[in-house]
Amino acid sequence: MKLQEKIKNEVIKVFNDEFKYKCSINDISIDQTPKNFSGFYTLILFPHLKNLKINLKEAGNKIGDSLIRNSEIVSGYNLVKGFLNFDLKSDYLIHELSKFSNEFKSKYKKNNKEIIVEFSSPNTNKPLHLGHLRNIFLGDSVSKIYESLGYKVNKVQIINDRGIHICKSMVAWKKYGNDKSPHTENIKGDKFVGDYYVRFEAEHKKEVLDLIKNGLSEVDAIKKSPLMKEAILFLRKWEKGDEEIISLWKKMNGWVYDGFDSTYRSINVSFDKIYYESETYLLGKKNIEDGISKKIFYKEKDNSVWIDLSKENFDKKLLLRSDGTSVYMTQDIGTAIRRFEDFPKSEKQIYTVGNEQDYHFKVLFKILEKLGYSWAKECYHLSYGMIDLPDGKMKSREGKVVDADELISVMKDTAEERTIELGKIDDFDFEDLSKLYQKIALSALKYHLLKVDPKKKMLFNPDESIDFQGNTGPFLQYTYARIRSIIKRADILNIEYGNIKFSSIKSISTNEKKIIDQIVNYKFILESAAESYSPSIICNYVYELSKTYNSFYQEEKIFDGKNNETTSFKIALSNMTSNVIKSLLNLLGIDVTNKM
Repeated sequence: MKLQEKIKNEVIKVFNDEFKYKCSINDISIDQTPKNFSGFYTLILFPHLKNLKINLKEAGNKIGDSLIRNSEIVSGYNLVKGFLNFDLKSDYLIHELSKFSNEFKSKYKKNNKEIIVEFSSPNTNKPLHLGHLRNIFLGDSVSKIYESLGYKVNKVQIINDRGIHICKSMVAWKKYGNDKSPHTENIKGDKFVGDYYVRFEAEHKKEVLDLIKNGLSEVDAIKKSPLMKEAILFLRKWEKGDEEIISLWKKMNGWVYDGFDSTYRSINVSFDKIYYESETYLLGKKNIEDGISKKIFYKEKDNSVWIDLSKENFDKKLLLRSDGTSVYMTQDIGTAIRRFEDFPKSEKQIYTVGNEQDYHFKVLFKILEKLGYSWAKECYHLSYGMIDLPDGKMKSREGKVVDADELISVMKDTAEERTIELGKIDDFDFEDLSKLYQKIALSALKYHLLKVDPKKKMLFNPDESIDFQGNTGPFLQYTYARIRSIIKRADILNIEYGNIKFSSIKSISTNEKKIIDQIVNYKFILESAAESYSPSIICNYVYELSKTYNSFYQEEKIFDGKNNETTSFKIALSNMTSNVIKSLLNLLGIDVTNKM
């Protein structure tokens, strides 16, 4: 039980015993005490005064005195207007720390629960960009959080390797590529193909403008442009299995996959299974045919297939075009079904996809439910806000995106510059320094993109992310490295801290209390992050813990030359704090370093 909940229960007992006032735990508000006041937790008295039937000062003192006499947690109190602030008992916190230490070492047991987490899911017409990175880091972190709680997590991605956008890149390369390849041009495959998608859009725009000048409407001009007609022809030929088109498609997608794999390796992300829409859309088509026979779907006069969800407060949704070609919904139906066939023990599927697809997933889950799949109600859309740049939104069609590989490279260069400015790198060799800069760069990037609640859109500012002070990944890495240097010194001095008897510690400082109070909430933080699918909760927690430890480090002397139980306890507490920080950063996909 969380500490606040325990204090709430003790307050309820005081209310009943001292005032004959009965209330529920939901009626009581206990928050952390603001930093400019003395105390750890604060009871808000105002809502209860009417039932307590005495004035504010009397009520506060009576409650506080009763808790001091009877509470196993509260050691003291102070009353500031309508806020009753509580101090915590040293022996209680030490007991909780000892219990946590044993639990932390044993980790969570496997709980026989299994889930699917989808993330990344790129298109093969462009390289991974900044928007993909928020998606990837979010999905990877949520996967790690659930794994830490004992779940078996199947990390998957669906690669959109078919459709009109893929055909656009193919048409452009066929027309303008002159048999060039990523190898001849020394360009990563995904970047190479992405450039041809941009080229298609640029040339298509010119064609549309020319047609408009000749009297066509914009809508007709887009449809009748020669390039667009050719792309649509490519798509139809692809779906009919045209050998030449299929061969070109396989070649260009192969270039892209090589590029994707390189990026994933650089950011330490992997998947358990990869799905391809070119394979799953056929299963989607089959289920749509079944839905027609069951009168779940219907055909229009032009042979297009639809579902009417107006009774469910949605609109009509296209499932197959009049020419029989599929749409996104077709392949998403097939993909969902295939995954639960592959992982039948999974109780939930989490889709990590931007919030512009909120409506799409509501409709998808409803369609799957109507098709009779019981697991449809256990599908969840982990919706997240888009990333804005200082000069506006990214636009793939115009090539106005922040390329993931280029961004990581720039971040690494910046990490090198900032680290050199700080000094303290003389004992690193060249290879170790390169690894250090990479770790710092990725920590800065991952933490920057994860610390914002997924539901919120964010403005990307890379300069703010690489800083060894403030709410950043490098600051957390630096805190960890600082603690490990303390542990290293303790080892050199032969100070025992690994098997310390917590029961022998009788009193601890306020700073130590604050660290323990935060550490023992570890389990509840993990559960909260999993429940809300939000790594930002982990970010806030590890940042606050790091700040608290640094205050302890600045205000208290750890090595006093006496090497007694007090010293051992401070080092043991430091060691445990570093282990918790390391564990939390790993959940964010961030590697720690023992020295910086």
